Amino acid sequence: MKLLLVVAAALIDADDRVLVAQRPEGKQLAGLWEFPGGKLDPGERPEQALIRELREELGIEVKAPCLAPLTFANHAYEDFHLLMPLFVCRRWEGMVVPREGQALKWLAPRKLRDIPMPPADAPLIPALIELLD
Repeated sequence: MKLLLVVAAALIDADDRVLVAQRPEGKQLAGLWEFPGGKLDPGERPEQALIRELREELGIEVKAPCLAPLTFANHAYEDFHLLMPLFVCRRWEGMVVPREGQALKWLAPRKLRDIPMPPADAPLIPALIELLD
């Protein structure tokens, strides 16, 4: 089974809310809410990939020292096995803007349990609740 390494961010605002993005129509798991991030390009470190993905998806600039690893997801999908580290980020430059047409929401950590998420994202919620509550 193929191993896929992706990286995700829990962007946290001044009110301790977490940003989630809705997967657009036409993509696998469309309509579900997820933490922003994506696949690593060949030769990229996870932090580099996340900085690039946040710039592309949300139009923000993040510096590597502002990314703190919190936990990771380890999930077997039908076609591949996903490994996804989750980084916490509280500081960035610019305004968060949905550059790929995706819907965005800022939610209190406990409210993350109330939205449909991909199977790999949902297990990350308890670590965020523990961190922010």
